[in-house]
Amino acid sequence: MTPYNTTQTTQSNSLDWTQAMLQTTTPYHKPVLAPVSSRSVEPLREEHKTEVLAFLAARAQHTFVMTGWILDNGLISPLNRGTFYGHRNAQGQLDGVALIGHVTLFETNKEAALAEFARLAQDCHSAKTVMGEAEKVERFLSYYKRDGHAPRLMCRERLFEQRHKEEISESLPGLRLATAADLELVAPVHAQMAFEESGVNPLFVDPEGFYRRCARRIQQKRVWVNVENGELIFKADVISDTPEVIYLEGVYVSPEKRGNGLGAQCLKQLTNALLASTNSVCLLVNHENPAANACYQKAGYKMRDLYDTLYLGQEKESPAH
Repeated sequence: MTPYNTTQTTQSNSLDWTQAMLQTTTPYHKPVLAPVSSRSVEPLREEHKTEVLAFLAARAQHTFVMTGWILDNGLISPLNRGTFYGHRNAQGQLDGVALIGHVTLFETNKEAALAEFARLAQDCHSAKTVMGEAEKVERFLSYYKRDGHAPRLMCRERLFEQRHKEEISESLPGLRLATAADLELVAPVHAQMAFEESGVNPLFVDPEGFYRRCARRIQQKRVWVNVENGELIFKADVISDTPEVIYLEGVYVSPEKRGNGLGAQCLKQLTNALLASTNSVCLLVNHENPAANACYQKAGYKMRDLYDTLYLGQEKESPAH
């Protein structure tokens, strides 16, 4: 899921987890199924929260989304749009955690756990997206098979990180947190970014739910904007906020303002503000988007890892605009 798009309408980053990436297809690996045992995996309950957070903290630079959503919503909440599962070894110790649902995420280095999580995802009809480190997603695919169909789309992305404040010659006075009055500016842009990323327009599929999620994110003070003369010229969403990592998505620059360094300037100023309360700020960018890579590098970000995002099921058409 990726942050900066060079299409004529938006510049963006990743999914719902959200936002936009350039779409590329890659070959699907034929599944090599391994035996799994449902006795080792179970839905997690609120009483497991401390144990789960401690497990995820061991690799905070890669588990920031699950950690952030657990801190925000708890382990059991419709806001997670899925179910958290834990996998345990023979000694009863947690060796894998996954969120299976609209967005599927997982953390484990055990093949048995990975196989179980793939089985759960293939049986979950609400699962739309799988995201993770590229090598782990490839292994996940070796266990995944839904009705004989491969994922319809795979996107390769680079994880960028910034851990230090950058010097700014001049601050932009208009960069601020969004308010409820900005919803009608933010939501259509956000929807277009999601459509460019996944081929599905959330304003067509679930307009009420989509507006509700956008409004909640604004209420949480997780959306940053720069508005000039009633026009949205910059936007970025904080998807996950933890003491270790803040994860950004939905980075947008209006078409009229692109190419003059405004995006990098806004992002640099925003990142400096966020680093006052976290150790690092991360985002994802499509690896085939040189303009996006250059923008984030200009803002001081460094590449840390490769990620893959899988889009499951069939693409749904959106109404003509």
